Amino acid sequence: MYDATKKHRVSEEVAKVFPETVTKQIFDVISVMNKAGQIVVSPVAIAFSDDSTDDEIYAMVIQGQAAPAQEFPITYTGEKDFLGHGYILIVKDQPKTISINFSAANDLNNLKGTQL
Repeated sequence: MYDATKKHRVSEEVAKVFPETVTKQIFDVISVMNKAGQIVVSPVAIAFSDDSTDDEIYAMVIQGQAAPAQEFPITYTGEKDFLGHGYILIVKDQPKTISINFSAANDLNNLKGTQL
């Protein structure tokens, strides 16, 4: 599960909202957590804090009731206009890829530049 050698795929909708730097670090965190035996289910959810500093944002890996949620920092200095919307991303382990997509719980009607 979540083998580091699998290809990484970010949905077009997520790529239009979240910078590549952020999604790359999400994949990195999932890889580190998997190596440490901390990922016990697939998929996992990623929720973002509205708090940030000039060079960091904060997110949390949620595995439902299977394991405690774990907060982690993401180094990022660019525009943070993707925060404050309550977006939840789903990281799913698939046979040949690990993918990131929006959760069905998100209201995606107002995404900038996205036609869904």
